[in-house]
Amino acid sequence: MTRTYGTYTLGHTEPTAMTPGRPTWYLTLEPDVRMRARRIFGRIGHTRTEQVTMTHTPEVCTDLTWFMDRYPLTPERPEDATALAEGAAAHARAREAVEQLRAGGPVALQLEHEPAKTPREYQLAAVQLLRATRRLILTDEVGLGKTFTGLLAVNHADARPALVVPPTHLPPRWVTELEEAFPTFTYDVAKKTAFPPKYAVEDLPDVLIVPYSKLEGWAYHLAGRIRTVIFDEVQDLRRGTVTVKGSAAARITQTADYVLGLTATPVHNYGGEIWNLYDILAPDVLGTREEFNREWVSTYVSQNAVVGDPAALGAHLREQGLMLGRTRKDVGRELPKTVKVPMVVDSDHKALADVAESVRALAERILSDTTSNQEKWQAGGEIDWQLRRATGVDKAPHVADVVRMLLDSEERVVLFGWHRDVYEIWLDRLADFNPRLYTGTESPKQKQAAIDAFTEELTQERDDQCRILIMSLRSGAGVDGLQKVCRVAVFGELDWSPQVHEQAIGRLRRDGMGDDPPVAYFLHSTEGSDPALLEVLQVKRQQAEPIVSPDGKLLGNATIDTGRARRLAETILGTAPRKAVA
Repeated sequence: MTRTYGTYTLGHTEPTAMTPGRPTWYLTLEPDVRMRARRIFGRIGHTRTEQVTMTHTPEVCTDLTWFMDRYPLTPERPEDATALAEGAAAHARAREAVEQLRAGGPVALQLEHEPAKTPREYQLAAVQLLRATRRLILTDEVGLGKTFTGLLAVNHADARPALVVPPTHLPPRWVTELEEAFPTFTYDVAKKTAFPPKYAVEDLPDVLIVPYSKLEGWAYHLAGRIRTVIFDEVQDLRRGTVTVKGSAAARITQTADYVLGLTATPVHNYGGEIWNLYDILAPDVLGTREEFNREWVSTYVSQNAVVGDPAALGAHLREQGLMLGRTRKDVGRELPKTVKVPMVVDSDHKALADVAESVRALAERILSDTTSNQEKWQAGGEIDWQLRRATGVDKAPHVADVVRMLLDSEERVVLFGWHRDVYEIWLDRLADFNPRLYTGTESPKQKQAAIDAFTEELTQERDDQCRILIMSLRSGAGVDGLQKVCRVAVFGELDWSPQVHEQAIGRLRRDGMGDDPPVAYFLHSTEGSDPALLEVLQVKRQQAEPIVSPDGKLLGNATIDTGRARRLAETILGTAPRKAVA
């Protein structure tokens, strides 16, 4: 009889107010075997108990099966052995699908409904992987057709009805794609925040489009009725289930057969955001938050988890079939690289002078040892708003002068900013170019009217045509069509996240652009918040890009910043350490 070294069983952790109970493996092991298990498995907590626990995932089932080849364990119930075997088999199928994809062989996926436009092989390959793994974040480069890929994922009968969750301004894009690619599919777009009574008794359409802003009112009623969930610009869920939309999203994905996240930029700030996304899309594949932190996190910046080796984490996600991202070079659809032009502009100093006393007091409060964490957090938010706004206002006239200069040789310019006061200055100083707004204030109808005006063919007979589109840094994700009429982007204000800048540039660098490369001007001041902000951007880039990069390349070494608020505070008070000049 084979000697065994303990027992295993599949149970659930106790649910909390914030998280549901999680399926978990409970292993009761002999002391020396327990010690070896803790050395081998990074997810196991180092607690002084006879029992060790590991979250139940297909990958963990494979690991436990491997471990039991050396240290056989006895299942406490027959169904425990069945669950372990099924989990390991699911993991094997996913790994096989990943290996087939890497080998570059022909795609075996057969579509049940022939779309009205021909899919590319790399798009079919993504759907094939999703059907094998059932949970996937697709990070294809901007412009490679992730929307169409998402619709291909609902081609099969077992994938419908499907729910598409886009940002507020993007339902029209999904409707257009649906009507062009699958004109026989039924669809509906949520118009109100409340779930309509008709769907309580009627069948759902093939595709239901519910923006993030309306998801809370629909989630309870859709849970258990939706087979496929597609989150467009899935980085909107990066704060996890602590937000209303994150909690609503998690409710629906728990019972869905397939879940697909679409974004070229899943990480906007620090690498720990990726756990929040997978906790909603595929709970437990990265373990509990504590397990993830033990295995991947090296430090924290203002309570944000910093991944120690983002390239290794990205490789792990791709090897497990949880993330797939192709560049234009990978699929043979390269475009000219963006020309990025950093440019220092003058500052009027007036707005900064007006807030100087207030900002200095906030800075002292942040750096004080007697200030509570809550007070520091509140002061940090206030100093960020005041200083960034004042910086933007002071350089706004000079940004407008640069845009005017560019329009001497360019037909159109997309101008990115953040603060309403800054927009007002630009609108006034550039009025003769008839600028239009596409920001968080305009309704979807007004935004579409702005796009239509900006993309209208220019004629010499008219002097009322729009040549400048002023876009909020975070309101334009997913917008298509600008690349056909414009190749110049100007960042009149900067964002704390480098991925927001990349998303913005992606409005111009995509299929349909001209032969000339897009040009992005980053206009920054040597005063106010810009110097501190530029340093943070480089640090965050080191977290985001290696995770999604297929080759995992880093851009260079970076020193971890101690937090946005502290950096601004030190800059204001002149206490930041000076860097040596090479």
